Amino acid sequence: MIEVVRLSKRYGDKVAVDDVGFTARPGRVTGFLGPNGAGKSSTLRILLGLDAATSGTASINGKRYRDLDRPLRTVGALLDGAGPVPERRAVDHLAWVARSNGIPPRRVGEVLDVVGLADVARQRVRKYSLGMGQRLGIAVALLGDPEILVLDEPANGLDPEGIRWIRTLLRDHAASGRTVLLSSHLMAEMAGTADDVVVIDHGRVVAQGPVAEVTAGHPSLEAAFFALTGDRPGPGR
Repeated sequence: MIEVVRLSKRYGDKVAVDDVGFTARPGRVTGFLGPNGAGKSSTLRILLGLDAATSGTASINGKRYRDLDRPLRTVGALLDGAGPVPERRAVDHLAWVARSNGIPPRRVGEVLDVVGLADVARQRVRKYSLGMGQRLGIAVALLGDPEILVLDEPANGLDPEGIRWIRTLLRDHAASGRTVLLSSHLMAEMAGTADDVVVIDHGRVVAQGPVAEVTAGHPSLEAAFFALTGDRPGPGR
């Protein structure tokens, strides 16, 4: 389980996260929504031990990320912008990550099959398309067969078939009794994937609960999101 309690983060005079609290529970996909700059990335970075909180806590199964033993066996993560050395082959990158966390080498081939990269596993990552690179990031997240997945924009760069694949993967992960925390700007996809949503705006949680509860009185999750955040769709959005 993921539990965030009264979490705040300041960067100088700027408040990025302001008294945020929510829980992502086993057996459910929890969507984490908010406009750009709302505090989502700061919250996820604190949760994954990449940044320190000013106050409050963010825990995984009751522990801080840095206190987990072999963390990839507990939580698999994909954050936007993270990736391997471009000159490294995908299979070598995964093998290195596996060794660093005591994960059996057989898992490398297994996750390459799961994400559909087995046939291009020995290509240099620099030759990968955006969608292939995203699949490799998801393979890293799955490598330790973790109880918990924390994914930031996992459908980025995926084609329609790939989006359907990641939706099924996440739903199956939750159906097996595991926990998924998912951040995405794809509202229609989130509505079809998430059980619960947490909406954050200007660093504060403005709504949370089951999707049906948050969208009550609105024609869609997208409409509820715009009403809650004061954001409005514009050209290209």
